[in-house]
Amino acid sequence: MTYGQQPGGPQYPAGYQPPRPMSPEDQRLWATLTHVGGIFFNFVVPLVAYLVLRDRGGFVREHTRVALNFHITVAIAYAACGVLSIVLIGAVLAPIVFVLTVVFGVMAAVAANRGEFYRYPLSIEFIKA
Repeated sequence: MTYGQQPGGPQYPAGYQPPRPMSPEDQRLWATLTHVGGIFFNFVVPLVAYLVLRDRGGFVREHTRVALNFHITVAIAYAACGVLSIVLIGAVLAPIVFVLTVVFGVMAAVAANRGEFYRYPLSIEFIKA
C-alpha cells in the first residue's frame, strides 16, 4: 500500500480523502439530533456521533462531546439506581433521573438548534476537549 506524502501534514493511504468540514447549518442539525438521540438511546447515539462527526467541525465536536459526557454520567446514575433498588431508594431515584435527562436533553437540543453552546449540569467530564 502506498501512502500519500504531504509536506508537514499527516500521511494518508492512497485514495483516502480526509473528512470535509460541515456547514454551520449541518453542524447545528447533527448537534441537535445528537442531544435528542441521547434522550432515547442513552450514550449510544452521542458515542457514535462523537466518533463519526468530531472531525467535521468545532461546533458539532463540542456538542457531541458534552452529550457523550452527560449520557455516560446518566448511565452510571441508572446503574446506581439499579443497585439501590434493592432498598427501594433506586425505584424513587430512577424516574427523577429520567425526567432530568429529558429536560436537560431538550434544553441542549434547543441551544444547539439556535447555534449556542450548552453545558449539561451535573455532568462528569470523562472526555476533555
